[in-house]
Amino acid sequence: MSKIPLPIVQERRERQRPATPPTEDIREKVFEIEDAGEWTVHRVPEPYTEVTTKYGRTKKIPHQGLWHHKSCGQCGHIPGYSTAIFWLMRKLGFEYDDPKDQTSCTAWNYYASATSNSAAQAAVAMRNFGAAYESEHFPLIHCGTSYGHYKDVREELVAHPHLRAKVRSILDKLGRPFVMPEEIVHYSEWVYAMRHEFAARQVLDLSEITATVHPACHYHKLVVEDAIYDPDIYGGQRTAVVTAVAQALGAEVADYSTWFDCCGFGFRHILVQRDFTRSFATQRKIEVMVDEANPDVVLTHDTGCVTTLDQSQFSGKAHGRKVGVPVMSEAQFAALAMGAHPYKVCQLHWHNTENRPLLEKMGIDWKERWREFEDELKQLESGEKEYVTWDDVDAEPVATGSDS
Repeated sequence: MSKIPLPIVQERRERQRPATPPTEDIREKVFEIEDAGEWTVHRVPEPYTEVTTKYGRTKKIPHQGLWHHKSCGQCGHIPGYSTAIFWLMRKLGFEYDDPKDQTSCTAWNYYASATSNSAAQAAVAMRNFGAAYESEHFPLIHCGTSYGHYKDVREELVAHPHLRAKVRSILDKLGRPFVMPEEIVHYSEWVYAMRHEFAARQVLDLSEITATVHPACHYHKLVVEDAIYDPDIYGGQRTAVVTAVAQALGAEVADYSTWFDCCGFGFRHILVQRDFTRSFATQRKIEVMVDEANPDVVLTHDTGCVTTLDQSQFSGKAHGRKVGVPVMSEAQFAALAMGAHPYKVCQLHWHNTENRPLLEKMGIDWKERWREFEDELKQLESGEKEYVTWDDVDAEPVATGSDS
């Protein structure tokens, strides 16, 4: 699996799992608060897959009936990220809700500017959870930042009764129920749970594709005990979600020494030190991958990571750096493997780094796919069609409330 040996500094990072978890299972407290009559716990619906988290605890990942908590960055910068997730669900015939009443998680305030307060931040999270509960769908969170932030909110609400009282008051004014999900689930956890279903429907041979994986900080470094780990992936010492998917699809996952580092986004960095973000992304991440692994593609699972690693490479190219590796989410990669249209569904034309050589190596005729896409755009422009069609999945279950 690895093309290079792990450096000593990396081996020091990869500590063995402790015999006794160093953290409590916050879900036990969540149910205790429900027993006290303070909130309702939204149970994970069946069917679900049980996975193992960092310290050996079991987490439930629901299959369908999901309320998609979309990402503002995905919708604004990389829309094919979201549509690939929807396409995968439709391909499996799963019903879901694409809500029109979702609000942003506002975690930019929390992580980047510190202009909000705990009660306001928690109320936004619980307002969205309440909306999912009322829709009779379980929340699935697309953005790693929202995912990490909501887990922080859960810990704060469990620890501070006075904060729960403030948030309950706000929700009463909004007319929303006070609901905490049994599990806080990231979309990449759903993709991980469904990886063998995707492999069974795979139409492309990816055995010649080498991928490097960037694990998103806000997924595996915030509330670390809630991330998925697998003993078959790096001995259970790194989060498994993206790597296991790529391997299930037959791609080779190559190792590199700066896997633990941030993509460079860093929130405040991208706002006030953009040159630092771009130089970090290209020199600390992409160039290291090129030197040590020479990948065909970089796979990750967070909005900011895809954006930063993809759209920073233009600056490195301008300075003659060793860049030019396409970047996408593992959801887009899985969808392509299953035959999704690279432009209608995965919308790779929104990505900045050249990806056409990758498509050719994957066995995709990008010229013909682009012609199809342009033809459909002409039909939209003329009014002949109202929406871009998703071909073979259009006849499968339609999402509740979806405009896609």
